[in-house]
Amino acid sequence: MTLDEQLQYIAKGAAEIIREEDLRERLAQAAKAGRPLRVKAGFDPTAPDLHLGHTVLLRKLKHFQDLGHQVIFLIGDMTGMIGDPTGRNITRPPLTREQILENAETYRAQVFRLLDPDKTEIRFNSEWFDKFKFEDTVRLASHYTVARLLEREDFSKRYREGTPISVHELLYPLVQGYDSVALGCDVELGGTDQKFNLLVGRELQRDYGQLPQIVLTTPLLEGLDGVEKMSKSKGNYIGITEAPKIMFGKVMSVSDALMWRYWELLTDASLDEIAAMKSQEPMGVKLELARRIVADFHGEEAAARAREDFDREVRQGSVPEDIEEVPLPAEALSPEGIRTVRLLLGASLAGSRTDAERLLKAGAVEVNGQRCTSLVLAGYTSPLTVRVGRKWKRVLVGSPQ
Repeated sequence: MTLDEQLQYIAKGAAEIIREEDLRERLAQAAKAGRPLRVKAGFDPTAPDLHLGHTVLLRKLKHFQDLGHQVIFLIGDMTGMIGDPTGRNITRPPLTREQILENAETYRAQVFRLLDPDKTEIRFNSEWFDKFKFEDTVRLASHYTVARLLEREDFSKRYREGTPISVHELLYPLVQGYDSVALGCDVELGGTDQKFNLLVGRELQRDYGQLPQIVLTTPLLEGLDGVEKMSKSKGNYIGITEAPKIMFGKVMSVSDALMWRYWELLTDASLDEIAAMKSQEPMGVKLELARRIVADFHGEEAAARAREDFDREVRQGSVPEDIEEVPLPAEALSPEGIRTVRLLLGASLAGSRTDAERLLKAGAVEVNGQRCTSLVLAGYTSPLTVRVGRKWKRVLVGSPQ
């Protein structure tokens, strides 16, 4: 690629590059010297699984990797014990080293679904912080003032509101920034919410006599609801270890508007290719998006099977080949028939009685291929094939009363 093409490839899906002219110069110097850039993204392993929101950064790392640069996947086992205060209005409870390392092992296995293991450095920031003495920590802290740390939005907000800020939280940006010094980074990637921390890394590198890193931020990916940031705690996520069939169905559930955001941030398709797709029929474009995403993490064969399952079960309404069989609790049976609310609860097709009643009222429940809105199901035959949206269960209920 030409230098302009490289910059266009890197900038696709980026929220901000600080500074783009510096990146251009650094790329040109690296090409002239035959030295790859050192490109880092850090992840605190505070949860065991990655979701597609995390892969926005992983894919950008992959883009640098595609251009021949050295990618560093930094596992923040030390910073993870502090807990990133970004966006929080309370102090994060610290994790133990054992919890951190257990989660880190799952990260190592998951990232290579997207990155090339032969071209990726996996590093832990305990490599250098375990060697720190107290005087080293004091010397690091001397590079930044409390006033500058309180410029950070979440700190200043908590300070104004009188919400406690622990001293160890103030150290977090410095510790993250020092990672770039220890690794001699040319570029650091992070979400837009990490901009302050990434800029601290630039300042520390300058203070330690290094060239300041280029900062590239990526947007925070919206979850399935199209509103909130993708998060396991909000239930709006797509996990990269989820079964292909589940992943495919979740991608197909996003809105047509959000689909374009996913195309930009979760695929390698160019902006020109994406623009050309906007004149095509949306369903076909979304099916291709789902196929690509599943193929990235499970392979082409699994993606093809997931597409076939989706067509058969969702678009054609056929019964899944792997439908789960479950018994119906005895309390669902009555002399009049089956209490459908109890049926849905017993088959784990509704989360609560209120939820079950809402589904029935909305006509979202099918029993043996027929829409069911009644609270009592009479004259049934066992087993019952029950469908709620994309969920299917075969319910074994015994003989009618």
